[in-house]
Amino acid sequence: MRLKKYLTLLKAGLTESVQYRMSLFVMIIGNLLYLILVYFLWKAIYASAGTEEVNGMTFSDTLIYLVLATALYTFLEIYAVWEIGRDIQSGQMVLNLLKPMKYRNYLFWSYSGTLVTHFVVTFIPTLIIVRCVTGDTIPLSWNLLVFVAAVIMAIEINYSIDFIVGTICLFTESIWGINIMKQVIVLLLSGATIPVAFFPEGLKTVVYFLPFQSIYNTPLTILLGKEPTGDVFMMLGVQLFWCLFLGTLSRVFWNRSVRQITVNGG
Repeated sequence: MRLKKYLTLLKAGLTESVQYRMSLFVMIIGNLLYLILVYFLWKAIYASAGTEEVNGMTFSDTLIYLVLATALYTFLEIYAVWEIGRDIQSGQMVLNLLKPMKYRNYLFWSYSGTLVTHFVVTFIPTLIIVRCVTGDTIPLSWNLLVFVAAVIMAIEINYSIDFIVGTICLFTESIWGINIMKQVIVLLLSGATIPVAFFPEGLKTVVYFLPFQSIYNTPLTILLGKEPTGDVFMMLGVQLFWCLFLGTLSRVFWNRSVRQITVNGG
């Protein structure tokens, strides 16, 4: 019965995301414009460096990484923080808490249809195009299966971070500033905007043990097949730790915080 409820929310999310086709179109156009900017920016960086390889990555490697990172961001970002903030400020949270499903699960599965749609519409076509254009740059072997596992854990980590930040809205009743700060930190330290390979050695060592790089850098590194098998398993181990830790922390923090909920509206 529980699985049936989750699948119902998934189906509803798929239907809703398909209905807003213009939103998908605008998102794709926005990503293309961003990628054009990224291309010329990094082309200028490599031209000024005067070498074909910087920090072990060629211009082609960097561009492929950032193109896939952009597609992965479009797929992973579900804006749970804004949804929690709106529910609290409008009073909708009271009704959500009365539903026969835990709010954390309900919110995630409500967005699951959008996740699937964005994965099919943006990430898979991007991966196919990059593969066709670059040839054997992306190996098609066991790394694809490991990549899928890494993406599933990345979704959980990203959602847990969002849910923790969203829970803070129970105390502040305003989430805009906190969420903007969260987005800047995640995008910078996850490797979504700048590959982790370009970080200074000291910062790189610290970042590898933080949860943020597990969201983008770990899945992309596995997909591109640039790391030895031993390093891949270590990265998966770090990712699994943060997946379990942040998942537990988000649940505990929510259960403690929701006891003193105050809402407006309704």
